[in-house]
Amino acid sequence: MVDNKKQKRKFNGMSYHQVQCANSENRNKLNREEQKWLRDNGYNNVGWDNVISLYQKIEELLEKNEFKDFTLEELFLEADYIGNKYLTTQEIAEFNQILSKQFNEVEQEIDKQFPDTEIEIIDYSNKTKNKVRN
Repeated sequence: MVDNKKQKRKFNGMSYHQVQCANSENRNKLNREEQKWLRDNGYNNVGWDNVISLYQKIEELLEKNEFKDFTLEELFLEADYIGNKYLTTQEIAEFNQILSKQFNEVEQEIDKQFPDTEIEIIDYSNKTKNKVRN
């Protein structure tokens, strides 16, 4: 006899119910506007195709929100980190050496353009006058 049992369908190693639960949990991480947008655009948590498309859309929205609160400096650091993943240590060292050389050249040019001719003297003695007002 041939066993005609259906193989259970899986998405990313998760069963239908597990994907539904993941969708519910991840949807709660989104803000109200994004949750409303998902409802209005027909993303449902019922039916295999709908559950999978909802899962993918929620992941996309969460990924987009990941960088939303970053400052400009943090975004540049993240971009630098991502770029460095594709470089060898030798290429990174060469780049840092070139960058350092260019930085020093710029610094010297700034010093030529804006020489610091004033001498600044800071007196750290304890000769401060305390005036008491009545």
